[in-house]
Amino acid sequence: MTVDITTVNAVETLAHRLEQIASFLKHKEKKERLQAIQKQLTDDRLWQEGNLELAQSLQRESKDLTRALAQLDQAYQLVGNAQEILTLCKEPLSDDEINTWLTELNQTIETTQKLLDSMELQAFLSDPMDANNAIVTIHAGAGGTEACDWAQMVLRMYTRWVERKGFTLTLQAMQNGDEAGISSVTFRVEGLYAYGNLKAERGVHRLVRISPFDANRKRHTSFCAVDVVAELKEDIEVPIVDKDIRIDVYRSSGAGGQHVNKTESAVRITHFPTGIVVTCQNERSQIKNREAAMAVLKARLYERMQDEKRSSLERFYGEKGEIGWGYQIRSYVFQPYQMVKDLRTNVETSNVQAVMDGDIDRFIEAWLRAGKPRTRIQN
Repeated sequence: MTVDITTVNAVETLAHRLEQIASFLKHKEKKERLQAIQKQLTDDRLWQEGNLELAQSLQRESKDLTRALAQLDQAYQLVGNAQEILTLCKEPLSDDEINTWLTELNQTIETTQKLLDSMELQAFLSDPMDANNAIVTIHAGAGGTEACDWAQMVLRMYTRWVERKGFTLTLQAMQNGDEAGISSVTFRVEGLYAYGNLKAERGVHRLVRISPFDANRKRHTSFCAVDVVAELKEDIEVPIVDKDIRIDVYRSSGAGGQHVNKTESAVRITHFPTGIVVTCQNERSQIKNREAAMAVLKARLYERMQDEKRSSLERFYGEKGEIGWGYQIRSYVFQPYQMVKDLRTNVETSNVQAVMDGDIDRFIEAWLRAGKPRTRIQN
């Protein structure tokens, strides 16, 4: 028994892909940079001089580089294993021995392909802010109670996606709808490349279904808007003048413990020059809520500054965009048929339930691979 030529080609393809990905991700440069950082961190003068901010910055960079290099090293190890098994299979062996090695080889090829797919996707997350945490806001749009219910469903979808990714989601502010659902919610997603992934979700999401709130069982169309900004790291400064903001405190709304709804712990910050308003009511402490709200404000101001700098690049949902027809990026149809379709990439699936349970990576990956989308999607 001999090794199939398809298997040989698969191993060669994996080795070639890995070299391309390693080159694009600057594998050699990252190793050299990590060695330089580790040498700097072991220098007693760094700590003796009391440069705590620099030390912390270097430690964060070292952690990120170590994580990225571990994945590349794992890929090299897997490809090396595949090549060794392939060489072994060319030796004079019994059919049973070759079958055993071929089974292991095919499993190694499959594992390596999945890892390289993931690493290849990371190559599209090359913007400086992509690796940061994300701050996500969902606003109910046209459709009244229907839209508020839809906004809550979208929140649940992202909550499930965060769980799948092993990320952490923290609610910062939520405003309930008049009858059901939520009219708006802001939450923070913590995890490596959280922003790089979730920025693909920024836009208007449309739902078509038979309304559970309509006694006549008519079909309704609802909209909600998702906005995503990157949480800023400490080394990025965004100037905010005290006279340009107003800070209001009030009692938190919604379910809470004995403390949450009895003290004025919630914080609302209004930025006069831009009209941006952010709120945070998740923490029990007014001080912590203020810090969290200020972080969101800085993130939104930074995003605004970046948009002004790159005015030639289009955002497919902007502050002037309507949350309604003609601006949606994705349609979720529950009736009369079942289909979720991304209108930017034409990726679609009939497994609506899986999507609502957080299986949205297919849409995110297709958007990242496709490059810059259009601002407005025509019907």
